[in-house]
Amino acid sequence: MKTSQTIGIDGMHCAACSARTEKALGQIPGVHKAHVNLALEEAGIEYDDKKVSLELIEKTISALGFSVRQELTITEDDQIASMHAARSKMLIVWSFTLVITIFMIAHMLFHRVLLGGHIDNWLMFGLSILAMIFPARHVYISAFKSVRSGSANMDVLIAIGTLASLLTLPLSLVFPSIPGHAFSGIAAMILAFHLSGRYLESRARGKASEAIRKLMNLGAKTALMIVDDVETEVPIHKIKIGDILIVKPGMKVPTDGVVVEGVTTVDESMATGESMPVTRKTGDHVLGATLSIDGLIRIKAEKVGSDTFLAQVIRLVQEAQHSKVPIQVLADKITAVFVPIILVLSALTFLAWYFLPLQMGAIASYFAGILGFSIVTDGIAAALMASIAVLVIACPCALGLATPTALMVGSGIGANRGILIRNGEALQTMKDIRVIVFDKTGTLTYGHPELVQIIGKDADQARLLSLAATLETGSEHPLAKAIIRKAKQDGLPLDKVTDFISEAGKGISGSIAGEVYHLGNQALLEQKQISLGEVNLAQNLYSYATPVYLADATKVLAIFMIADTIKTEAKAVISALLAQDILPVMISGDNINTARAIAAQCGIETVLANVLPQDKAEEVRKLQAAYGAVAMVGDGINDAPALKQADIGIAMGQGTDIAIEAADITIVRSDLNSLITAINLSKQTFIKIRQNLFWAFFYNLIAIPLAVLGLLHPVIAEIAMAGSSITVVTNANLLKRKKLQ
Repeated sequence: MKTSQTIGIDGMHCAACSARTEKALGQIPGVHKAHVNLALEEAGIEYDDKKVSLELIEKTISALGFSVRQELTITEDDQIASMHAARSKMLIVWSFTLVITIFMIAHMLFHRVLLGGHIDNWLMFGLSILAMIFPARHVYISAFKSVRSGSANMDVLIAIGTLASLLTLPLSLVFPSIPGHAFSGIAAMILAFHLSGRYLESRARGKASEAIRKLMNLGAKTALMIVDDVETEVPIHKIKIGDILIVKPGMKVPTDGVVVEGVTTVDESMATGESMPVTRKTGDHVLGATLSIDGLIRIKAEKVGSDTFLAQVIRLVQEAQHSKVPIQVLADKITAVFVPIILVLSALTFLAWYFLPLQMGAIASYFAGILGFSIVTDGIAAALMASIAVLVIACPCALGLATPTALMVGSGIGANRGILIRNGEALQTMKDIRVIVFDKTGTLTYGHPELVQIIGKDADQARLLSLAATLETGSEHPLAKAIIRKAKQDGLPLDKVTDFISEAGKGISGSIAGEVYHLGNQALLEQKQISLGEVNLAQNLYSYATPVYLADATKVLAIFMIADTIKTEAKAVISALLAQDILPVMISGDNINTARAIAAQCGIETVLANVLPQDKAEEVRKLQAAYGAVAMVGDGINDAPALKQADIGIAMGQGTDIAIEAADITIVRSDLNSLITAINLSKQTFIKIRQNLFWAFFYNLIAIPLAVLGLLHPVIAEIAMAGSSITVVTNANLLKRKKLQ
């Protein structure tokens, strides 16, 4: 059976590490798909559990020199511990390097010997060895494991570069042309900047991945359960569907459920991004991890564990962060062969400088003169300088981190704002959408009927509404609820009804304070032989609304116009889409007149009416042929085929499992403004991705030729290499500062 699994991996340090891990996992028989995310330090795998076991997958990872992390997501404590370890290694290596630096400055700048020529050189040699053995030991272990597994990672480049520079001192005893003092401490310096870069990069990557950790930490750890009429605190994993739980003021709602007793105000910002608290009472649904502010409620658990809304959100964010986007393919191809190419290039550089010193020196001197550099151009010293610089300047890490880091930050920002992006491709495509198709009910409108107009004597409208609401007391009909809801909003009193009679499909009748009243449709009026009286239908402002007539024994007193109203933000959102040259289209099963009336209020000119749910996908297909990329916005249930057909399917509201499965993007809060946020998030994320890829390619394009020509000292090369990775991760984090609305 096809199974999906996410595995945490420790020990990956560069894009070459993740590339070879991905390749090895993908080659296991029975594995359908494997993607390794360096920024998350995780692998997402789809495999047939009848052909391959999880144990074999974990053994494959271990054979590559990495370890499987027991806890999937890196917790904040893990992140802090990791950064603390990286910081300790950095400080230790710098304690050795600073001493070496004093000696090297004295030798190279002031041409002075401090303790004695050979003593100075061998002291720097010894301190470099200590730096390699203690704080940087993991670099050489990683390099060894990488070579043993038949591949090469970034640590191989660092290991060879530092060992080569270290061995130049013993070689200087054989080759007097090699200046021992120039190389004795380079190994430690390279390691110092390398480990400093690792520390700074781990801090930046920690910030990039904080969204998923925050989500993991949102849920309640325990719950108050009623067990044998006793209030008992239990771990969250012991909650079962149907359990009755108590939620006190200031407590987190432990799981998704329905309120069975009490009223409270709930902060749902973690789910919807909406800062304003909402009231939840008996019969209302509540989400796990939201915060009960001021009331005590009892809820019945409806979803637990991996079925809860929070678990779905976390899964969607993880899927988005593990996915790849088309723009990443080129970078991945280059990364996969990058380290072997650099190893060959470094060897060729050494050979060129060693066997063609005059020619290489002439070329290097020409460019050095232009750039104002001072370089070594003599013999084996120049060959070593250039080849070591090539090894440490090359940086596949920047290429490997450019796209996934920006995707991590972008999808995290979306999740924090109630926009759940299923995959990276959806995030990329969203910026290219040319048409957005809106389902009417529940998308452009609120999805439930509201009383929009009372046609009758203005002076009597409050009394007439009170009479109608009194007659409807206790009814569950949607039109009745609209009348009752409006009366309660206006604070109107409700009387008692006697002699109540219900006419199926027509309406109701009853006596209030001794007077007989009727409330219903035109068929009820005809049955009772009641005329319109003084009520003037010409006053109707809503041609698409459903009329409900209130009458006494002889005449109509008022007409209540009830309709599904458009969302308050709809018109502004449609205007914003038009300003971005995106065509808004409304699709509806209503007749053309009703559909056009609703669309006109929103500012939509293109209307598709009388469209059955099963035909919506075909209409989307036609729009794709005419305009290009199309997004479909719906409720995710009867719109599921159209959501799948569209280039981007967007489900509105907290939705159902169907909504989340059918849609590429789920907007948790049913606020159309989030559409604009999603579009702008897509654009800003891909600006960052393009910037990162540009700088990663540009860096290597410029830096490697300079190193080949001997124009970069190996220490300067290492500083530049470390800086390139930090730059792309930091640039991705700057996305958090962008205004998206």
